[in-house]
Amino acid sequence: MMADQPPPLEATPLLNEVPLLPHMVNGDSIQQVILVQVNPGETFTITTEDGHVQCIQGPAHVPMMSPNGSMPPIFVPPGYVSQVVEENGVRKVLVLPHSAEFHPSMHPPPPPPPPHVPHYVHHHHALLPHPPHPVYPPVPGTGELPPQFIHQHPPPHVFQEQEPRSHGRTNFIQRDERSLKMQEHLKKRLKDRQASGHTNSKLNSPPSSPHKINNSSNSAIQNGNGKGQQVAGGLLKQKQIGKTKGSPDAEIGDSDTESKKYDIHLSIGKPVVSDIQARSAVLSWNLPVSSQNGESHSHSPAAFTFEVAISNSGKNGKFKSVYVGEELTITLPDLRPATDYHARVSATSSSIKESVSELVSFTTESCEPDCPAAPKLINRTKNSLSLQWKSSNDNGSKITNFLLEWDEGKNGPFKECYYGHLKQYKLTKLSPSTKYSLRLAAKNDIGMSGFSETVAYYTAGIVPPPPLPPLLVEAGVTWLSLKWSPPNGVSSDDSLTYSLDMEEEGSGYGFQPQYNGDELSCTLRNLRRSTSYKFRLFAYNSEGKSNPSEVVEHSTNPDKPGPPSKPTVKGKIHSHSVKVTWEPPKDNGGSDISKYFLEISDLIGNKWEIIYSGSQREHVCDHLKPGTSYRMRVYCISKGGESQVSDVLTVTTSAVPPGPCHAPCLAGKAKPKEITLQWGPPSIDGGSEITEYVIEMANSEQDERRQVYQGPASEYVVNNLLPGRTYCFWIRAANKVGFGPHSDKAEISTAPGPPDQCCKPLITCKSATCVVVSWESPTCNGAEISEYRLEWGQVEGSMHIIYTGPCLSYEVKGLTPASTYYCRVQAVNIAGVGLFGEIGVVTTPASVPAAVSVLHLLDEDQMEISLPLSTCLAIHWEEPCCHGSEITGYNIEYGEKQLVAIGRNTSHVLENLLPDTLYRVRIQAINSFGVGPFSHSIKAKTKPLPPDPPHLECVVFSYQSLKLKWGEGPSRALITNPTQFNLQMEDRFGRFVTVYSGPCHTYKVQRLSESTTYYFKIQAYNDAGEGEFSEVYAFTTTKSPPASLKAPKANQLEENTYEITWEPLQPMKGDSIVYILQLAAGREFDQVYKGPETSFRLTSLQTNCEYRIRVCAGRQSQDSTGSQELYGPYSPSTVFSSQKQELVPQCADPTTELAETKKTLREERFIAIVLLCGFAVVAILFAVVIQYFVIK
Repeated sequence: MMADQPPPLEATPLLNEVPLLPHMVNGDSIQQVILVQVNPGETFTITTEDGHVQCIQGPAHVPMMSPNGSMPPIFVPPGYVSQVVEENGVRKVLVLPHSAEFHPSMHPPPPPPPPHVPHYVHHHHALLPHPPHPVYPPVPGTGELPPQFIHQHPPPHVFQEQEPRSHGRTNFIQRDERSLKMQEHLKKRLKDRQASGHTNSKLNSPPSSPHKINNSSNSAIQNGNGKGQQVAGGLLKQKQIGKTKGSPDAEIGDSDTESKKYDIHLSIGKPVVSDIQARSAVLSWNLPVSSQNGESHSHSPAAFTFEVAISNSGKNGKFKSVYVGEELTITLPDLRPATDYHARVSATSSSIKESVSELVSFTTESCEPDCPAAPKLINRTKNSLSLQWKSSNDNGSKITNFLLEWDEGKNGPFKECYYGHLKQYKLTKLSPSTKYSLRLAAKNDIGMSGFSETVAYYTAGIVPPPPLPPLLVEAGVTWLSLKWSPPNGVSSDDSLTYSLDMEEEGSGYGFQPQYNGDELSCTLRNLRRSTSYKFRLFAYNSEGKSNPSEVVEHSTNPDKPGPPSKPTVKGKIHSHSVKVTWEPPKDNGGSDISKYFLEISDLIGNKWEIIYSGSQREHVCDHLKPGTSYRMRVYCISKGGESQVSDVLTVTTSAVPPGPCHAPCLAGKAKPKEITLQWGPPSIDGGSEITEYVIEMANSEQDERRQVYQGPASEYVVNNLLPGRTYCFWIRAANKVGFGPHSDKAEISTAPGPPDQCCKPLITCKSATCVVVSWESPTCNGAEISEYRLEWGQVEGSMHIIYTGPCLSYEVKGLTPASTYYCRVQAVNIAGVGLFGEIGVVTTPASVPAAVSVLHLLDEDQMEISLPLSTCLAIHWEEPCCHGSEITGYNIEYGEKQLVAIGRNTSHVLENLLPDTLYRVRIQAINSFGVGPFSHSIKAKTKPLPPDPPHLECVVFSYQSLKLKWGEGPSRALITNPTQFNLQMEDRFGRFVTVYSGPCHTYKVQRLSESTTYYFKIQAYNDAGEGEFSEVYAFTTTKSPPASLKAPKANQLEENTYEITWEPLQPMKGDSIVYILQLAAGREFDQVYKGPETSFRLTSLQTNCEYRIRVCAGRQSQDSTGSQELYGPYSPSTVFSSQKQELVPQCADPTTELAETKKTLREERFIAIVLLCGFAVVAILFAVVIQYFVIK
């Protein structure tokens, strides 16, 4: 065993774990397989007996086989020691660096190295030389390693738990994620440390001696736990801590410098065990305390990772890791009852070396035994079963009794059959060949264990009786399906197997086994067709084989026969028959042909029809169509089934003349002079294509036929026929053989035509306004005449239909006397309209004049002279038709049938009528034959007489206007008034001019002079005309009052004395002016002065009192009635206060009074403007509403 070029010892821990697997039996010798663990970065070299060298790169597990089971010597380099540990029968060798802190109490001393181990020359190679002969050859023996043993190890910093298993493989239990992250961090720091330390060692220190081993401080190594990788991980952590604490310039091989790095010591107290049960216990411990330079420090639980290991083999026994984590209390599960255990706790930190606690011992409680193994059968008979069993683990309390239960062979509930301390029992009085189920339980002083697994044993029996022979379920061509039933007298609970033997007929091999099993049916395949086979059946049970059943014989079915030969024609081919024959098939399928089937089909469809079935091999096919190709084929049937059809024979029969066609028929609608015939081919074409058709026609069946068409078409137009006639037609077809017979007769009629032209009508005058027209019926041309049409008119080229109907005469009324008329007649039937006949002419005799058609009343503007419309009516008319005699005069009827005869005029004036009266007027013409009829009446009304002038009066007099009123009625014309008025006033030149014309009854004349007399007259007019003017009326305007004065002024002369002054006015047309002054101390004004003066002195006024004064002017005049006074409006008020003179120098400031007066005027004007604008807006809105809703 040799490791080539390992990495530096500080980077890769040296650890070789050689577990010995459990013994393997190989023939008569007992050998052991040793798993050699090759660490990452190492090379394991194996030399076989033939000198072949094989190198294995780590990481890997190399299985080695020990021929005698002995442990080989392990050769280690200087500075390393080997440690042998054993766990569950697996021995492992740990190669560890030598440490001064190694605890011999926890590890057995390593064996000394053999004296023949040579010294190592170079420190980079740790050589383990091979022994003279290979002690552990590779297991396969070929120099190749099985791939399942050469697998990759996890990285060295990942700690794993290894549990040895029965087959020698290792189970890995990974630590928690926190431990993995911690080891990842330590590995990174180790690599950094190695890089810096190795560089410094090379640069600053000479090479170390090969005998110097870099030795770091080693903590207590856990002995007996078999965790090679875990110990290596611990060593790796200690080396990393030492490198971190020590100086980077220290030499790698100097152990004194290394020991200075671990100046921090960690101690953990002894754990405490509580709540001890039979299979569990609670283990708790305190946080470790670190000490550095004599000072103690405490830490948080998250800074440590704790590992708990237990041992059930004493203090120096093997320890097993059961927990790794950060908790301070855990429950130890899966313990053995009544067992002594030792436990310890180790603490690990990233910056402090590992510390292991003292051991704590405890013993678990006793409990009920473990479940025993199932009882084993040691002997059986037909009526008994002998059982034996072993004791299970008593779990600290001796087993006192065993409980054996069975189901009494009934597959029912279990019942007790034995209870005692013995380990064997014999069940007797049992039934033969019966299944019994059993189970076992153990009992100690603490309780009863669980039951073992249930086992089933059978009692011995007898050989089954011979079964019945197998029955045939279904037979095939190459297979047979058989079934059978159990032998008689065997219960359904008995377990039987069956053996089926078969012998082929004529084979000479005898019976051969074909089936062996517990099924009651089987299918035998790959047999020969139509072959007989013999069968027999055996039944087996645990006691042996029964006698065979009776031999039975079954045969396979025959196969389908092959197809017969292709049919052939025998003899001559006729038009309606042919004789065919065929040969039997080459392979009949193992059975005789029982029947042949002949099928026939035409070339048009794929439908085959059987025309013959029988055992003969020829047949006459009749009832065939002439000139038709047929396909024929044959197939046969036998016991094996139906064969495939033969090849197809094609036969064509001889052709014959075609058969009769169907009678031709009418295509579309018949026309009056032509018929379109169409026909189809005959139902029997004689086996040859139709080449042409021949059509013959006759007026009747007895008349001679004549050919009208010959050709290949299927449609023909027969023309030059008469409308409404019936014709007979025949048709026959021809092919290359000849013509076929005639078809049935087809009678087809032409369509009816319009009637012939009518004759000239006969006209007879009954009176001057009525004539009778009659005519004769023309030829109808196959359709009865339905109506006649009579055209009538006064112009030959412009006539219109006045009669439509079936009669042969018509009376025309309402004609004009002495007029010429033209007429003609036309006949109509369902086929159409005939031509018009010749035109007949008639002249009516003369008669009285016609009625006047136009009569109307003349308006006033249409009259040549002016007439009084109140008593006259002017009428006008147009002269009517004279009817062959000149008009000599007219009669006018009006009123109460008053008749007026006039001459040959077209207008007349009716006089001496009543005004405003309605009249009916009509007129009639007169000639030599008499009086014509009256015209229509018109209504005419005479106009009323002109109105009389109304009475005129003046209702309102003013100095510049006069409001006049006349008649009775509203002042404004709300509705249309038929009577209107014309008001005239005399101007300064003495002429009367119109100042108003309209329907109103009032009018206001404005812009007049004061105290002036004006003259008026009035006239009324309406539709009847203008009335006379009234007499002249005289109205005089009044005198105008004086204008408004300005506000008076108040000047204080002395205390309680004021002088009031106001502006003077000029005399008005010689009339003197007087003034009225009013004074108010409250609300009421009192007159204090009246006279012609323009000032007044107020005395005896109260002190500190407010007064108001105003003034108005009056006009004094003299007239016939005496002296009159006419006053104007009052001036604005002036306000002043009476105060003491020394306090108020002046009672009223004229400027202040004037300002107040102006302010009052402005307010009044503003209010007036606002009111005016409001009224204007309202008026506009009303106008818009009326315009939109009323007018529109």
